[in-house]
Amino acid sequence: MTAKTLFITGASSGIGEATARAAVAQGWNVGLFARRADKLQALAAELGETALPLPGDVSRTEDLTKALATLADRFGAVDAAYANAGMGLDHPGVEKGAPEEWRRMIDVNVMGVLYTAHAALPHLRSSKGHMLLTGSAAGRREIKGSVYGASKWFVHGFAENLAAEMHEWGGRCTVIAPGMVNTAFFDQPKPDKIQPDDVARAALFALSAGPTASLREIFLMPQG
Repeated sequence: MTAKTLFITGASSGIGEATARAAVAQGWNVGLFARRADKLQALAAELGETALPLPGDVSRTEDLTKALATLADRFGAVDAAYANAGMGLDHPGVEKGAPEEWRRMIDVNVMGVLYTAHAALPHLRSSKGHMLLTGSAAGRREIKGSVYGASKWFVHGFAENLAAEMHEWGGRCTVIAPGMVNTAFFDQPKPDKIQPDDVARAALFALSAGPTASLREIFLMPQG
């Protein structure tokens, strides 16, 4: 059976890197997309010939379009895409927030998701493929003044609408929504919280769903 191909944004670290490792272990080809070319090259060298480094910025739609075309040309098709790249804020709240920080975050957390989906859908339509998006517990609850949380509310709402659009031609869309994850997103390690491998397993579980099931959302919270 021909191996399937997964495109991952934010693949140079954290959830994206863990998902790439888990996917390759399960026989997938992976396209590794992120800004840090050196990290991608090192990860691809470790994962082997089934991993293709694709440096680029999710806030640049032309980077995504080119990367997906390159990936499809290399492996023949793109069967799934994971809009995982995201960022937080150093200045929380609205009154004390930093508008210039909001703009960059929206470019990544909102426009980056839109651009990834827009670039990926022509490929996924051809393969009747699967779109994954990294949501968050912050996108399902009230958090005082959280502009970051509001960006994740967008992801959850957009995913529901995208799932309905993709359903028309046999595609699927799933939000992977974790609570606090132990990644470089935080200044201090969080060993008692969700691990990137936990989220990666959830993503691969969604991708492995049978033809009669559409998993719209997987919600993870720290056991500790």
